[in-house]
Amino acid sequence: MSDLALETGLFDRALRRVTSLWRDMAERVTGGETESITDQMRACLEGRGGEVSARNRAARLAQDYLALDLAGRTEFLRALAAFDSDEAAMQAAIDRAARARDAAERASAKAALRRALEPPRVRLLTQFTTIPDGVKFLVDLRDELLQVMQGDALLQALETDLKGLLASWFDVGFLELRRIDWNSSAALLEKLVRYEAVHRIRTWRDLKNRLDSDRRCYAFFHPRMPEEPLIFVEVALVKGMADSVQRLLDEKAPVLDPTQADTAIFYSINNCQRGLDGISFGNFLIKRVVALLGGELRNLKNFATLSPIPGFTRWLQARAAERDRPLLTEEEAAALRAAAPPPASLPVPAAAGAASALVLAEHPSDTLLRVLARRGWLREEAVAKALEPVLTRLCAGYLLQEASPRHPKRARDPVAHFHLSNGARVERLNWRGDISEKGLKESAGLMVNYLYDPARIEEHHEDYVGEGRRPAAAAIRRLVKGWQ
Repeated sequence: MSDLALETGLFDRALRRVTSLWRDMAERVTGGETESITDQMRACLEGRGGEVSARNRAARLAQDYLALDLAGRTEFLRALAAFDSDEAAMQAAIDRAARARDAAERASAKAALRRALEPPRVRLLTQFTTIPDGVKFLVDLRDELLQVMQGDALLQALETDLKGLLASWFDVGFLELRRIDWNSSAALLEKLVRYEAVHRIRTWRDLKNRLDSDRRCYAFFHPRMPEEPLIFVEVALVKGMADSVQRLLDEKAPVLDPTQADTAIFYSINNCQRGLDGISFGNFLIKRVVALLGGELRNLKNFATLSPIPGFTRWLQARAAERDRPLLTEEEAAALRAAAPPPASLPVPAAAGAASALVLAEHPSDTLLRVLARRGWLREEAVAKALEPVLTRLCAGYLLQEASPRHPKRARDPVAHFHLSNGARVERLNWRGDISEKGLKESAGLMVNYLYDPARIEEHHEDYVGEGRRPAAAAIRRLVKGWQ
């Protein structure tokens, strides 16, 4: 099979199996009777019929939720969010705590206050964990909640409660690190294809190449979601530091004996469950895999990434609008004008070597953006030669100097922030690192290596998280000397 269609057959069958099981559970307690969603939720909270009946009612609620359209699901979530803390009970508990006369009475009153503050919806959410695939149901529920809650204070409160539950259930101590290979289940391999967002998997041959003997793929799993990867990383075992993702993923390249490799390249990291956004375990994944590979293959000397720079060209466009902060030096602007043809609307100078006044009037930042917007600029030798030092310097400045608008000590680029906060350093920029359409659009074809030095990971982590310092190789630092 050459073309890899993103088949959902196995996923659909698994979903039908689970919803059929939920339906059977629901009929045991309801007998097919019709109840409003709110009445069903209230019955779950009241525990009518005992624990088995409560579990079956939770199954019916989950089944009913999945059967609704978007508007119906939003109303379901509002009904769930409405089961808030009882204000009278809260006030009574507060008063009791205020009147406490000694430490023992105060401790008892505080415990009662904590119980009064907990909204009943938290207990209801927890009941879903008792049904088959209930944890996955809650993860997907938060995914949809994140999409519809904007501006709705009650839904935002529900999301806060659900995130708190998921954060405790998905603590890294509960997660299992597993290797995914070609012998993994077909269902799991399908999910690997579906969740890959950095470098799309296009064919079965492509997938097999990424799981060959000189490749590794590791994922975190939760015991209650054993066939659902939470986050996975793809690794290539190579000689030297990789500088091109196209060469790295070349299906025709010879397979390297892993014992001959000296470098492990992390080239794709993917979060799989949007319902777990904001619950971070990617940093633990990288460190665990570095330790695992270092123990398995003693010949590995370097652990690095080949990473995209997804915000670079978007930042270039925004920075170009700031006329008081020139992007290009005078020398760079002159070299680019000499190499790049003028706009179609401007006349070409008649005399060889002469400069059109109109061409000179074009702002250097506009010239840069105009050239990058043209298809095929990378194949024009003179243009590419003029652009390479310009874009490499600007990209170094973007990674090391430009800050997130909301967090002055945080790198503006999200991938840079991820790796720097995990203890990596900016090691090398790679011209023509990703010449795919996506790579050219997002980063003008540049990619970056972040180096994970096991002996300095904690030091670099502390430098970045604590002080905002961004560790980088000397060659990268020289590029940003005098950055404005």
